[in-house]
Formats: sequence, C-alpha cells, structure tokens
Amino acid sequence: MTAAVLAVANPISGLQHMVGHAFIRHGLIAGTAIAATAGVIGYFLVLRSQVFTADALSHVAFTGGLVALTIGLDARAGLFVATIGVALLLGTIGPRGRADDVTIGSTFAWILGVGVLALSIFTTGHSTGHGTAGVNILFGSIYGLDASATRAAALVAAAVLALALLISRPLLFASLDEAVAAARGVPVRILGFVFLTLVGATAAEATQAVGALLILGLLAGPAGIAMRVTSRPHRAMALSTAIAVGAVWGGLGLSYAAPKLPPSFSILTLITIAYLGTVGVGASIRRGQRLGAAVDPRP
Repeated sequence: MTAAVLAVANPISGLQHMVGHAFIRHGLIAGTAIAATAGVIGYFLVLRSQVFTADALSHVAFTGGLVALTIGLDARAGLFVATIGVALLLGTIGPRGRADDVTIGSTFAWILGVGVLALSIFTTGHSTGHGTAGVNILFGSIYGLDASATRAAALVAAAVLALALLISRPLLFASLDEAVAAARGVPVRILGFVFLTLVGATAAEATQAVGALLILGLLAGPAGIAMRVTSRPHRAMALSTAIAVGAVWGGLGLSYAAPKLPPSFSILTLITIAYLGTVGVGASIRRGQRLGAAVDPRP
C-alpha cells in the first residue's frame, strides 16, 4: 500500500507510518525550528522593506556553501560564514545598518558570479556522487538531515529566536519610525547590525530546508500573508510563524504522500496558495465595501 493510499484510507495509521521514519522525524524537527525562525525574522524583513536583502543573501548562501565544498569544508560552515559576513558588510555600507538597492544589487551580481565559478570548479573537480551537493544547496535537502544536523538546526533556531524576541520591542520601534527611535536614544545602527546577523543565520539554516533559490518564499511569504490579515505587530508575527510552520508540515506531508513532489516545492506551493487566497479574499472584501457604499441610502 502506497503512502498516499494509506493516508486516505486511515489518516492516523498514515501519520504513524510517516513519523516512523527517522528522516521524516528529522525533517519535521529541523523544519519546524527553521520555519519558526523564518516566520519571526521574515515579519521584520517585510516591515523594514528589506526583502531584497534576503534575496541577495539567498544567493550568498548558494555561493558560500559551494565555496566551502570546493575547498573541502562542510557546506554549513560556508553557509553561515558567507551569509552572516555579507549581511554585516551590507549593514556597514548602508546608512543606519541598511544598504540601499544599488549596493545590494551590485553585491548580488558579484556574489552570484562567484557562485557560478565555484559550481563550475566543484562539478569538474569532484565525482558524480559528490556533484549532487550543489543541487542540494540550490533546492534544499531536508530529508537528508541526520540527527546531528537536526540538533544543530534546532539550536541555531532557538538562539536566533531568543535574540529576535529580546530585541523585538526596540527593533519594532526602529522599524516603524527610525528617526524618532534614534531621537529617543534607541541604538538604531546597532539594532540594524544585530538584525542582519539574524537574517544571515536564518538564511543559512533555511537553505537546508528549501534551498538557496527558494529561501525568499519561506521568509517573505508567511509574513506577507500575516500582514494582510492583521495590522497588529505581535499578532502578525505569531501568525507569520504559524503559517511558516504549517507550510513546512503540510509540505513534508504532501511530499511523503506523493514522493515525486520535492519537499521544497510542496512547502512553497502551500505558501503561494495561501498568499493568493488572502489576496483574493481581500479583493472581495474591498469590492463588497464599495458596493455597500454605492447603495447606502443614508445621506
């Protein structure tokens, strides 16, 4: 009996069968930790209009991982060093810890070029068996995480979340009104550097779940949905986290039931459907409000 048939015939047995595999448990634990972090960090990325920074760091993750593999190091070392290092560099170049679009775009192009060079060197200098590592960095390999990598993902996510929640109030103030926050003594520039460090660490971890090419969807998608649903910051932050975690769980379930669907594709598909749903519902509400105003008999 296939996983899909078992899940339909008996959902409880299907779920038990699914979590009976070690690679599924590792994916669920690591994916939950990564998604929770992405939900919180992604909210501030959208709020601070720094989504383009996350897009650039996704390509930095690709390059860092491949450079590490090329020189014989663990890909995770390259992921963290590159993403956090470039994030801090962007903060140094930009005013108050934020780089402008020109700076980010220039860095984006240069880093991507280095990544293409590293990919070429790696694929020509290593065996075919090792050549799949580049594909895993690009598209994620959440089913390939072992117990050690799962623990590392959970610990990094816990540290990022703890620090993000610790600075959430001043960061929220600085994000909503930077000038007033600076005038009130909030260390806006330092907060910018700390936040970029958290973004870099989150991008490095998220690469293992959805890959460098799709990080942006996990970071920006749930936050975009949450901010369409509510304007209250803490509620939106919590909702963004819940959506990201739900998408990871649902995506892993879909890819297990239909093995031809890659987990990263399933996760991002669910986020996209949810985002389009909020756009459609919002448009319907606005249309209904306009029609109501048009037929309102009151003077």
